[in-house]
Amino acid sequence: MADREDRLRRLAQRRDRFAAVMTAAIIVVYFGFVLLIAFNKPMMGSLIRPGLSVGILMGALVIVVSWLLTWFYVRWMNVHYDPELRDLSK
Repeated sequence: MADREDRLRRLAQRRDRFAAVMTAAIIVVYFGFVLLIAFNKPMMGSLIRPGLSVGILMGALVIVVSWLLTWFYVRWMNVHYDPELRDLSK
C-alpha cells in the first residue's frame, strides 16, 4: 500500500513538473511576443513582403506554438501519465 502511494506521489510530481515547464514555455512565447510589440515596434512593423509584417508572422507563430505545446502536453499525458495512473488504480 505504501509503495502504491509513493508511486502515485511521484507520478503527481512528474505531472506537476511537466505542467510547470509547459506553462513556462507558453508564458515565454506569449510575453516575448508582447514585449517585442511594446519595445521593438519598428522591427515588428517591418515588411517581409507586401501585406505581411514581422509582427503578423510572429503572431501566427505564437498561435502555432500554442497548438504544438498543447498537442505535446496531451500526448505526454496519454503516453506516460494515463497508463501509469491506470496501473495504479488496479
